[in-house]
Amino acid sequence: MAHGRRVERVASMIRREMSELLVNGVRDERVNQGMVSITNVVVAGDLQHCKVSVSIFGSESEQDQAMAGLRSAAPYLRGELSRRLNMRRTPELVFHHDKGLAQGVEVLGLLSKLEEERQERGPVPDGSEEM
Repeated sequence: MAHGRRVERVASMIRREMSELLVNGVRDERVNQGMVSITNVVVAGDLQHCKVSVSIFGSESEQDQAMAGLRSAAPYLRGELSRRLNMRRTPELVFHHDKGLAQGVEVLGLLSKLEEERQERGPVPDGSEEM
């Protein structure tokens, strides 16, 4: 079992190298058509598995295609990580679509809409409660 600090260091190195590989290494058009960014990397304590969370900007179909491209490029990416990180055994990569940013944008849009509606109604008269 690897120590916690080593696991964190390996996760950080994988995140850095994966970001570089997504920009310069992956030639799959499915991955390149959507803007893909790595949001989190979690490495198992035994360093055998790695969950890579990615955020993808684009339409729903572009996001699905980008995820399919990432999954098909996983063996290539694992091999490149092995060469770059000089690890005895490189973790197996599992990609996860992180929809947190999209949900955050949606919430901000709803809040903006509520603020616009509040501005249209005007100020609340004295003595009445705002709902």
